[in-house]
Amino acid sequence: MSDYAIVNPDEADDAYAGSDVPGEFRSLTGALGCEQLGATLIRVPPHSDFEQGTGHTHDEIEELYLVTRGTLTMRFGDEVERVSAPAAVRVAASTPRSHRNEGDEPVDLWAISPRSDGDRGHKIDGFWEASADAAQRR
Repeated sequence: MSDYAIVNPDEADDAYAGSDVPGEFRSLTGALGCEQLGATLIRVPPHSDFEQGTGHTHDEIEELYLVTRGTLTMRFGDEVERVSAPAAVRVAASTPRSHRNEGDEPVDLWAISPRSDGDRGHKIDGFWEASADAAQRR
């Protein structure tokens, strides 16, 4: 393995391809050969609810979200914030979180965290009401 890697995110597999989940979910961890980090590009189309009304937490993984295009509505526990690019958001492992794009422009969101093959997170059904245009099955 090289001491560095360069990857075009559009060439990484989209986990949502062929599903009715809006947007894209492109993990770059393997393609970059990351040993310590997890890196994912999440693209959220206008008026889309990425997690379809659900949220999630982790046991140990703190996450860093980088909003590089657009504006997201993000929920952290009971708090709801509008976050516009450019922005960096740190979320503690145990904090319930989710996000949606309520605007007219697409959003690019990067999720960066310590690499962990064991802490896939815990889904929270009914975390908030799904937006009207959200797909309801994965």
